[in-house]
Amino acid sequence: MSAATSRLEAPLSARELVHRWWRPALAVLLVAGAVVWRLVKTDLGAPPNLELSTAAAFVAAGLLRHRLAMLAPLVVVALSDVLLGNSSVLVFTWTAWAAIGVGAWWAGRTRGTTGRLVAALGFGVGSSLFFYLWTNAGVWWLGRGTFYPAGLDGLLASYVAGLPFLRPMLLGNLVLGPLAAGLVALVARLERASVAASEAVVAR
Repeated sequence: MSAATSRLEAPLSARELVHRWWRPALAVLLVAGAVVWRLVKTDLGAPPNLELSTAAAFVAAGLLRHRLAMLAPLVVVALSDVLLGNSSVLVFTWTAWAAIGVGAWWAGRTRGTTGRLVAALGFGVGSSLFFYLWTNAGVWWLGRGTFYPAGLDGLLASYVAGLPFLRPMLLGNLVLGPLAAGLVALVARLERASVAASEAVVAR
């Protein structure tokens, strides 16, 4: 592997992201798509919690390779909540997406096609389960003594009530995660091909 090709796999500085503008542009496009999807999915009759934010977070982390990528899912939920509104459970949903952003940053640093695929699947499953466990615990905590009993039986009831929301999120991420990994791999392959072609021209 040449030095130029090796640099393509290194973490990216802000200056490098400006030079390789297609990476942040694609990440922004996917984040915007996740925001729009969150706004229109109910009108389209999509299942609850079928979301694009997790996949967009993985792609942003894989493309940007910069700590700013951790903000991607939080940006999605913040922008869409401005129009959709939220409830008192906001602190739990927002902190869940913030944690998922950190997870995306670590998962997105994986290299190699197989590694990215495994990381995307693990990240998709892990983020879905974490979101389910954390936000339903929040629903129980805020509604204990009102909507749910205050004890462990109330927490379990909240988790049971949340199962219909977990399923589409989990299944969606099992499909979208590999697609996100494939998109990151495709961009990396195209860049390597471009560098190889440039080096071949210089060597002539």
